[in-house]
Amino acid sequence: MKEALFWKKLKDKDVQCTLCPNFCVIKENKTGSCKVRKNIKGKLYSLVYSHPCSVAVDPIEKKPFYHFLPGTKVFSIGTAGCNLHCAFCQNYSISQVSFDETAPYDIEPEDVVEQAIKNNCKTIAYTYNEPTIFYEYMLEIAKVAKKKGLKNVIVSNGFINEEPLKKLIPLIDGANIDLKSFDNDFYKKIALARLEPVLKTLKILHENKVWLEITNLIIPTLNDNIKDIEKMVKWIKENLDENVPLHFSAFFPMFKLANLPATKTETLLKAKNMAEESLNYVYVGNIISENSNTMCPKCRKMVLSRIGFEVLYNKIKKGECYNCGEKIPGIWE
Repeated sequence: MKEALFWKKLKDKDVQCTLCPNFCVIKENKTGSCKVRKNIKGKLYSLVYSHPCSVAVDPIEKKPFYHFLPGTKVFSIGTAGCNLHCAFCQNYSISQVSFDETAPYDIEPEDVVEQAIKNNCKTIAYTYNEPTIFYEYMLEIAKVAKKKGLKNVIVSNGFINEEPLKKLIPLIDGANIDLKSFDNDFYKKIALARLEPVLKTLKILHENKVWLEITNLIIPTLNDNIKDIEKMVKWIKENLDENVPLHFSAFFPMFKLANLPATKTETLLKAKNMAEESLNYVYVGNIISENSNTMCPKCRKMVLSRIGFEVLYNKIKKGECYNCGEKIPGIWE
């Protein structure tokens, strides 16, 4: 265990966690909503520091990052717990359980970085569950990684408070934020959260020049209203910019929503076609198609070809289109 960051003492031995917008008030010997930050004798501790339960080497495209060191490997790490409780969670077997319901490893931050280097990974990804809830572990790994010349990326729900986010930002090179819907009622009912803090996180990341990509999982009957998706796209263009890559991802029956059908390909393509009227880089994920290729927004030549998580070719030269010289925003080297 490690004493947590971002909490305050209340009366008696109660504490309040200030890491995320849940602001959990936690009684002695209890954990917060995330199930991994525990009040022990009036102090808040992280139960998952140095105890990931999921470790793997992935292609960076799997996160998904399409404009961040394409074709490279990323060392992915995650723990038990999450500060959201999405009914459709794909990793519910680790994210929706407590620390003692998993079989965690014991890996110190220095060892994580060493393993990443041994596996020829250029990047460490804090992913699988919500990295906010293993904040202290992520922070220490990221510090060591930076010193060793590795990059750090988060795959996050964006439900984090401003102070911890800004403390993390100098160590983070990229973020893929899961924007689950542009409807606050969806967030309240399906994820037990709120939309506004996520939008604030997106703005802060963009203002601080962290490379940003966004994923929107389209779930039939719940967040597939094209007008809501249109509002989301408009917000991205007006509050971030038209070069932020947007990934529309297919839902498959999962966890508490096993009764719903999978997302139809035509639904994803309809959303993609609409979004491309405003944004330069829109992708379709969780299905294998040509809609994961990167096109130059100026001359419309294909500059990067992908199939699944594999890069077939990359014609981006020094961050520019090989054909017309148009700048293609991203982290390319």
